[in-house]
Amino acid sequence: MLQVKVVRKTREAEGVFSYEFAAISGQSLPAFSAGSHIDVHLPNGLVRQYSLCNHPDDLQHYQIGVLLDPASRGGSKAMHEQVSEGDHLKISEPRNLFPLTHAARRSVLFAGGIGITPILCMAERLAQIDANFTMHYCSRSEDRTAFVERIKQSHFAGQVSFHFDDLSPEQRLQAPKVLSGYTEGDHLYVCGPGGFMEFILSAAREAGWPEASLHREYFAAAPQQAGESGSFEIQLASSGRRLVIPAERTVAEVLLEAGVDIPLSCEQGICGTCVTRVLEGEPDHRDMFLTPEEQARNDQFTPCCSRAKSTCLVLDL
Repeated sequence: MLQVKVVRKTREAEGVFSYEFAAISGQSLPAFSAGSHIDVHLPNGLVRQYSLCNHPDDLQHYQIGVLLDPASRGGSKAMHEQVSEGDHLKISEPRNLFPLTHAARRSVLFAGGIGITPILCMAERLAQIDANFTMHYCSRSEDRTAFVERIKQSHFAGQVSFHFDDLSPEQRLQAPKVLSGYTEGDHLYVCGPGGFMEFILSAAREAGWPEASLHREYFAAAPQQAGESGSFEIQLASSGRRLVIPAERTVAEVLLEAGVDIPLSCEQGICGTCVTRVLEGEPDHRDMFLTPEEQARNDQFTPCCSRAKSTCLVLDL
């Protein structure tokens, strides 16, 4: 864990604040790469992941951007209302589950709303190494669009296109046109609301982009419909102990209540913190962290949200 101080809190757009952290010790922070995120331990006890959006060369500060989500589960609300300049917080070292492919022939970046945070860091890195890239930033309106002036004043501003829902149709994103002409070595990166990401990814697939060239990072998991969950059992391989998982509870909740310590962070299956080995049984994967290939192997799952198709899962715990 890193002990940091909030050295700056800035209103970046309607409903969006950025936060700059510096080490309380005054030392440099650990190095990170474009696309990385950190876990932030909030004053209300929650832990939330936020992408780093400052240049990777700046190790005196980490910067994140936080949108106040009307449907907040407590994370963004706590950041906006309880975290101020001068406060001390605990954060994790950076992790990167959304890395750039530096050898790409061409990179096409798409940001929807607050999804700009990892994408902006990527753009700054690609510009630094003089890579071939374009960026498309989609938002409801300019006053709700974070980091607009920073982008407009950057040396890669000419490679960025803004698309606002409240302006003329001509300036809105024409995804099929942008994604035409795929050539081997091209890579696509997208971050934003789930619907926006699926729109971009679907358009890319229709335009002939192979799955290996498509990279995405989810901020939230898709909601599960009621009635999809039933009860099942888990067995701890080390002791043989069996625990019942009721329909209304997660595996992680039952494990923690039983005194089994497992790491948790997002609790939505998007960060990978709690991934656990499965020795026997068939998981019902409900995460957005494991790839389809990893899920198909059925040798690991996310106990924070995934369940079981078999009557029992034997876990490597």
